[in-house]
Amino acid sequence: MAYTRGNLAVQQQREQKVNPRYREKTKVVTRRTTLPMQEKLLYLLTLALFVLVSSVLVWRYVHIYDLNKQAQDLDTEISKAKKDIAVYQKQKQDLEQQVAMKAREQGYSVPEDSITVTRNN
Repeated sequence: MAYTRGNLAVQQQREQKVNPRYREKTKVVTRRTTLPMQEKLLYLLTLALFVLVSSVLVWRYVHIYDLNKQAQDLDTEISKAKKDIAVYQKQKQDLEQQVAMKAREQGYSVPEDSITVTRNN
C-alpha cells in the first residue's frame, strides 16, 4: 500500500485496462421528423405571397420606366418640332421678302395708303 497524504486506508484508483483492439463507440442517431401538412401549406402560402408582392412591385417599376421613356420620347419630338417651326418661320420670312422683290421686278408698285381698291362683281 502506498502512503497517500497521511492516510494508509486510501488506495489509489486503478485504471481499468482497456483492450486496444476494441473501443466502445456510441453514436447518437437523430431522426428528423417531417413537417406537418399545415406547416408546409403555411410555408407555401408565405412563399406565394412573397412572389406575388414582389412581382407587383416589379410590374409597377416597369410601368414607371415605360412612362418615363414615353415622356423622354415626347420631349425629343417636341424639340424636333420646335426646330422645324424655326426653320419654317425663317423660310416664311425669306419668301415674304422675295415676294416684294419679285413684284417690283415685274413692275408692280406699292399702293398708297389713300387709295382703296374695291372689286365690283
